[in-house]
Formats: sequence, structure tokens, C-alpha cells
Amino acid sequence: MHLKDLSSAATTVVGTSLPHESAALHVQGRAAYVDDIAEAAGTLHAALGLSPVAHGRLLSIDLAALRAMPGVVAVYSAADIPGYNNVGPIVHDDPILADREVHYLGQPVFAVIARSRDEARRAAARAKDVLQIEPLPAQLDLRAAHAAGQYVVPPMHLTRSTHPGGVAGAMAAAPHQRSGQFSLGGQEQFYLEGQISYALPQDDGGLKIHCSTQHPSEMQAMVAHALQLDANQVLVECRRMGGGFGGKESQSALFACVAALAAKKLNRPVKLRVDRDDDFLITGRRHGFEFDWQAGFDDSGKLLAVEVTMLGQAGHSADLSPPVLTRAICHLDNAYWLPDVAIHGFLPRTNTQSNTAFRGFGGPQGALVIELIIDQVARQLGLDPLVVRQANWYGQAGSGRDVTPYLQTVVDNIIAPLTDELVASSDYLARRAEVAAFNANSPWLKKGLALTPVKFGISFNVNHFNQAGALVHIYRDGSVLVNHGGTEMGQGLNTKVAQVVAYELGLPLARVRASATDTSKIANTSATAASTGADLNGKAALDAAQKLKKRLAEVAASHWQVAVDQVRFEGNAVLGPDGQHEAFAAIVEQAYVARVQLWSDGFYATPGLHWNRDTLTGRPFYYFAYGAAVSEVLLDRLTGEWRLLRADLLHDVGRSLNQAIDIGQVEGGFVQGMGWLTSEELVWHPQSGKLLTHAPSTYKIPTANDLPHAAGAFTTRLYESDNVEDSIHRSKAVGEPPLLLGFSVFLALRDAAAACGAPGCQPALSAPATPEALLRAVRSVN
Repeated sequence: MHLKDLSSAATTVVGTSLPHESAALHVQGRAAYVDDIAEAAGTLHAALGLSPVAHGRLLSIDLAALRAMPGVVAVYSAADIPGYNNVGPIVHDDPILADREVHYLGQPVFAVIARSRDEARRAAARAKDVLQIEPLPAQLDLRAAHAAGQYVVPPMHLTRSTHPGGVAGAMAAAPHQRSGQFSLGGQEQFYLEGQISYALPQDDGGLKIHCSTQHPSEMQAMVAHALQLDANQVLVECRRMGGGFGGKESQSALFACVAALAAKKLNRPVKLRVDRDDDFLITGRRHGFEFDWQAGFDDSGKLLAVEVTMLGQAGHSADLSPPVLTRAICHLDNAYWLPDVAIHGFLPRTNTQSNTAFRGFGGPQGALVIELIIDQVARQLGLDPLVVRQANWYGQAGSGRDVTPYLQTVVDNIIAPLTDELVASSDYLARRAEVAAFNANSPWLKKGLALTPVKFGISFNVNHFNQAGALVHIYRDGSVLVNHGGTEMGQGLNTKVAQVVAYELGLPLARVRASATDTSKIANTSATAASTGADLNGKAALDAAQKLKKRLAEVAASHWQVAVDQVRFEGNAVLGPDGQHEAFAAIVEQAYVARVQLWSDGFYATPGLHWNRDTLTGRPFYYFAYGAAVSEVLLDRLTGEWRLLRADLLHDVGRSLNQAIDIGQVEGGFVQGMGWLTSEELVWHPQSGKLLTHAPSTYKIPTANDLPHAAGAFTTRLYESDNVEDSIHRSKAVGEPPLLLGFSVFLALRDAAAACGAPGCQPALSAPATPEALLRAVRSVN
């Protein structure tokens, strides 16, 4: 399937390459974000005073000194929160403002409210002078915390065995065994728009909050709990975010609550926009992991037994770490059938930022370790890693090789034909020989090549989050407004939902507009996360549009004296069976005059899901999305510097709703995954616990210059295959799964490092594969 010309006539609306609904606004700089909203008269600005130590007992705050600072109107601490001082979404262990004890360097302790943002920041920067904290021992090492048995939630264990002796018996009976450790770093979301909330008091005592958040309903609930308000007194609105990537799912709550607290107490509008450095220091990010693994396998590389211990770096509190670990466990298998497997998951508590959601939500961490195991098995046996991967693919339904470790049957497996297509289109086999020939004659520059697959489960781990609502309004002029519970963070969700409604009503996309996400319109929404945005909200909007379509069809059928099922909607018109024809707006006007309701709600809940949190078994995913990537790299063994020479991506999005948007998501996910595994390194000071990489000067995200420059060296294609499940127009989610395509870059770098040593060597390469890490890996095989 190839990208269609964006200028082509979009007669079907769904399935065509239409521009993002805000594309022109983005490139012209006219797209309005929270900080672009015109400030109401009397607006004040907030800043947060942060703990200067990683762990300690909070003895006092010199509030008088802060209040005497220029421009300061008020200063608030935990004692000023009238309700519940907590923003922990699962475990109530995460205070809005620290109370009695501080748990990480950067934790908010007080909030300064001032006439200007600069005055608020200057006062908040005095935290070190006004806070009296008795230092306590700080736990900064993940493995040490595990050894001490310090966890944010109890450990998780999943075992599935087909061997009479269990996993240990299968391991002992395997012809070959291998074991190892793997360190995998975290990743900063680095959304271009930082955390921000703007709270405005309403005349009835309520609050309206403009918040850059992926979860308006949770912000509403957290603010209501903190301020002892009913939820109906708090309205949260989000028109768009400048990126979220999971970092604004739960952790936007602290900022919303502080802005709301000040606005409520002062009865004045209050904006809280944190500096980028403070954003890094306050918020969490993708969980880093430590892995201990053991694998048993046969001469062909077929995995007979796998045992993995996962240590996820939760930080000081639980946040979303339990479901992140659950998803990591459920993605250990990736695209491979594991007959005997034992997975042990732990979330040690450390005195660092509480880590949270990030694109993939634990799935990438779990899947990467099995890819590393496959790579090590192949090198030990002297086989091409692709051959070993193919030997371990899941089989088709009913093959006996179709059940995951958590006992979900894989009924939609397309990994073999998808990778076969990529092997052919990327010339993988010929290039493998070319890479070997190059390396044999190049002592200092080494090439590496890798093909890696993706199998990613789509749905929230928590069953009741898999629901969505929508409202669709038809106005008398025939234009349509759609509102849904999802949030737009640049991924094109509003565009896709509008396409669904336009297609159902037979309208051009220009006649359908998506409005801001608003808790007063759609209540009790789920976060826009887990790649479910289009699946859930698209289906809910479709439900609403179908109800309206039926009402309008009844009006037209009555007018023409024909059967309702003979009425069609297309081309901005309503058509009858015998050439009858009316403009869509004309039928709408007839419906209005006939007092027919021209707005409707819609609702959708994903069917067939169930999950047992105690046994870690069930059907947590509605379907799987698949993909594969081939990457070729060039490594300088003397400096550790490297370049991506070529990347070929093939990804399964089912029946695409919008090919242009989907290809953009695939490419963006690949680059973000590559950045995580190569350049994005998080470093904490080993004694103080301060995050040292807290700005663009020290934390390096990938740029366009990191992609191949040669013509045809970066290709992305969509795999043509309908979703077997009844998803929206048989499409598949595309937000998170493509991030795993970046695995191919990391394993290509490992392949290049291996070329620096003897055949069968195993480079000790950790992630991210920075130049320093690559040099260590090269030295490990010399």
C-alpha cells in the first residue's frame, strides 16, 4: 500500500490521505495552545519550590521570607490544600505538595503565586534558603532497592509451562543454555509544549481549567478531590497539546491542582507553566529496566525455556508503574511462541522522580529483552538472527503455537508474510552478504544489519478504560460538529474522528469540525493512551453519526415515499432509489422543521476483553498490530560514532483511515524508538540524586539529521491487511506499535560491534547505545 497524493480528490473521506486538521495552523504558528489563550484581567502566575535533597524530613518552610519577595501575592504549602493532597492515580502515595517528608530532588514543596511569571520563579528559586530539611538516607540504585525488598507495589509473577518438569525442567533439558543481564535506560517524553494549566474561577464558585493533558476527566477528579468540590464544579478543557507521549496522562494533575488551588483561594485566574528544567526535575518518564535472563534452546535456535526477572524503575511512588509492568510482562513474547516461560516483575522504590506512561507503556521494554535473547542465541549458534526469529514465530490459530504466556490465543498472526515481504523489498539477504564483505575489508569502520519484528497488543490493561463517548451536532446549514473524549496531541485523532463522521454522513471533510475536548460535554472519559484513541472515539462518533443518519433517512424516505434502506448519503447529498436528490443541508432543514432531533450521543465499549490481575491471564488485548524494520548502520570502532545508512519500515495498520497520518506516525515512532535506544541518556548524580540531564544541552533527542540522507534510504510502507476484529473501518492503532521498529537500529549497532570481534562474540551493549556504550561494547569483544 503506497501513500496517495495528498491533492487527490477525497471522495471516500475514510482511507485517503487528508491533511491533519490543524496542519496549516501548525506551520503558520497560529495553532492555539494553553499559553496562547488570552489572559483574563487579573491573571496571576504560579511557580513551584522544589526540594533540594533526594530524601529528607521536612521541618519547616520560611513562608514569611517568600511572601516578602517582590510581586508575591501568596505562598501555599501542603497545609493549605483543603481536600486530599494526592495525585496518585492508582496508589494514593503521591502528594501534590510534599508533606512532612520529601522523596526526591525536585519534588514540589510549595507554590508561589505572583503578579508575573518571572517574579514567581525568582521567589520559588529560593527553595534552598527557605526549606529546613533533615537529610535521610536516599536509595538511588535500582538493584540495591530490589535487594532491600523496597517496592511500590507487590511483585508480579507469570509462569506458563508445557514441560512435565516445569520451566526449570525445560531449561535443564534444553541442548543449549545461555544467561545474561541487560541494562535499559529510561526516556524523557520531551513534549515541545511543557506542562501547563490555567485555572479561571467561575461566578458560581466553580473552576474552568485549560490544561495540557491526555486525561481531562482525571484532572477534573483530582482537582475536585483536592479542593473538596463536586466534579460538576470543575470543567477541564483541552483543545490540543504540543505533544504528550504519555507524560501528560497522569502527571499533568499536579500542575492542574496547584493552579486550581491558587485560583480558588484568591478568586483570580492563575496560570502555572513550568520551565523546561523544572519539568525534567519534577516529572517522571519512561521506566528504565534491569533484566536478568536465562534461555534454553535447541540447535536451530528454537526457544525451549525462558526465564526473565524484570526490575522496573518506578521511582518514589507507584503512579502508573503497575500497569506499565503488566504490559512489559505481556509483551515479553513479542512475535515469538514461548512454550515454557517464567517472568518475575518487580518495581523497586527509589528516591527519584516517579516514572509514568510513555509511548508503548512498558511494551517496548518487555519486547526488547526477548529480541536481545534471540540475537544472543543466534550468535552462539552461528546463525543469522533472522533465521532464529523465523524459527520462533507464533503459528496460525490452531497450530499449537498460538497461545501467549498470559493465555490469549493469537488469531490474527501475520508476522510471517509481513516479514517475508520486507525481506524481499529491502534486499535483506543480499545486503547481509554485502555487509559481511565490507566488514572483512574494513578494519576501523564496521557495518551492522538487523531485521526486527513487532507484535503489539491494543487495548487498555484495565478493562473498564476501554470505553468512549461522543456527541455529534448537525446544524441547519448542514455543517457538523463532533466532540469526543479523546485529546489531540498532534497524532491526528481529531482528523480521523472527523473523517469517520464525514464518511458516514456522506459529507466532505470540510463540513465536519472537531471541537475541544471538554469534561462538560463528554463525561467520565478514559485517557487518550494505549493507542486506543481512534479505535474508541472513532467508534463512539460512528455510533452517534449512525443515529443521526437514520433520523435523516426517515425524513427523506417519508418525503419521497420510499423505504428507509433505499436512502443513501454521499457527495454532500441525500439520494433516493429513483434518482431523487436533495442537498444534505436541505434534508437537514426539513428535519428541523419536522422537529427531528439533530444531535446525538454515541458510546462504544470494546467487546470480549477480560483480565485476571492475580494470575496475569486472560484476554487483555482486542487485537495485535504487527510490523517489522530493517536497519543498516555504520560504526566507527575508534570513536563510537555511528550513522544510520538505511531503514526500511513495513507496518500493519489494518485498513488505514488516513494513510498520510499513519505513515507519519510510523516514521515518528521509529525515530523516537531509535532515540531512546541510542542517544537519549538519563544521568543522576550518584550522591545527591539530582537529574543531571535536565535540559536540551545535556539530553539529546534525535533530529532529522540522524536519518539517512540518500535518496531511497528511508522507506516506509503500510502493510495491506484488514483487521480481523470489528475495529473502526477495520483499521488498527498506530500510535505506539511503531516505536518498537527502532529495535532494529539498536540490534544493527550490536551487529556492527560484534563485527569488531571473533565470530560468535557477544558484545556487552547496554541501552542507550551512546558512543561511550558502543566503545565499551567494542572493547568487550576485542
